[in-house]
Amino acid sequence: MKHLPRSIVRGEGGKIGLFVIDGLGGLPHHERGRTELEEAHLPNLDDLARRSSVGRVQLLPAGLTPGSGPGHLSLFGYDPLELEFGRGLLEALGSDYPLKPGEVAARGNFCTLDASGVIADRRAGRPTTEECRRLVKKLESGVSLRGATLTLLPGKEHRFTAVLGPGGLGARVNDNDPQVEGKTPLAFRGEDAASERTAALANDLFAQARKALAGEKGANGILLRGFSTRPEVEGYAERFRLRAAALAVYPMYRGVARLVGMTVEEAGKDLEAQLRNAKKLLGRYDFVFIHTKPADTAGHSGDFAAKIAALEEIDRHIPALAALGLDALAVTGDHSTPCVHQEHSWHPVPLILHSKRCIPVDGTTFDERGVLRGDLGTIRGPELLPLLLAHAGRLDKFGA
Repeated sequence: MKHLPRSIVRGEGGKIGLFVIDGLGGLPHHERGRTELEEAHLPNLDDLARRSSVGRVQLLPAGLTPGSGPGHLSLFGYDPLELEFGRGLLEALGSDYPLKPGEVAARGNFCTLDASGVIADRRAGRPTTEECRRLVKKLESGVSLRGATLTLLPGKEHRFTAVLGPGGLGARVNDNDPQVEGKTPLAFRGEDAASERTAALANDLFAQARKALAGEKGANGILLRGFSTRPEVEGYAERFRLRAAALAVYPMYRGVARLVGMTVEEAGKDLEAQLRNAKKLLGRYDFVFIHTKPADTAGHSGDFAAKIAALEEIDRHIPALAALGLDALAVTGDHSTPCVHQEHSWHPVPLILHSKRCIPVDGTTFDERGVLRGDLGTIRGPELLPLLLAHAGRLDKFGA
């Protein structure tokens, strides 16, 4: 299904929830033979799975590993392969910066470089968010780009966003992050004349940042990736006739929600606050998106025990999620981040779809192998939103 026929989408019906556990899926531990989800004690998620339709979501075509932006777009009902943009756009929008025509945004990491310029730590030891704000201020005072404007937006921990302007710039620029430690950052290069101007500015920014941060023990360099301008995207109100709200702590996820026309509401600092705020919002919205990050962070660190702990902490909040009384609820992930891989992977992610119209199957559990017993099978990511609309009674019959 390329696009959902607009004529069958109702402007009324039940309330819908999408709960995204970032980096949800995993792979078997080389000694234990079980995944993080299989090892975790998840009584509430398992109970919800037994009362729901379950299966898996393939975010991108088989074999393609989704970034966080494409993964969420897929879950939101869009084909990520039709929308090409970098992560910088999402970080800017998530930081409440309305990227203007001609501006280019890039996602930034503070990193640690050794004396020879080799990356010793891609995340600079994960500084606190307050420390990130200090580092951004130091960069702002120590960098001046000739003939261009530079806006720096602090993010969470080691993350920030760099916006280059005021115009005449292109986004077809490579990342300088080689994605592994032990290598030197790559030189920026542009694929066309406008992007070459952006690459020249980015190379200058990188060089000046090294000087400005030279006295720092950890964060003494920067990595930039996901250069992007802002595309035109049909929003949720027009495409799905939904008043949609987003509750996400991290800027990037607020950004992708804002890109598709969701209203970004105050999330709070943790999942407990997000669920409390979601309950207050349901009178004004038809759809609520809730995002939680810790399982993905543990997966990237390769910390099997920490990811289990993160999943078990999420499970503790499932009764509050269920108590929202949503007519259709999906629980899934935007991609897999197996600890044995320490990066995103191409594997499908488990899915719970709960409503009064679901088909429960005995013996299902919420893990990679347990959901194979369910009735949904493996669906494409963009098929999830139409399924949620159907379960919420928001789709008419197609055809005579």
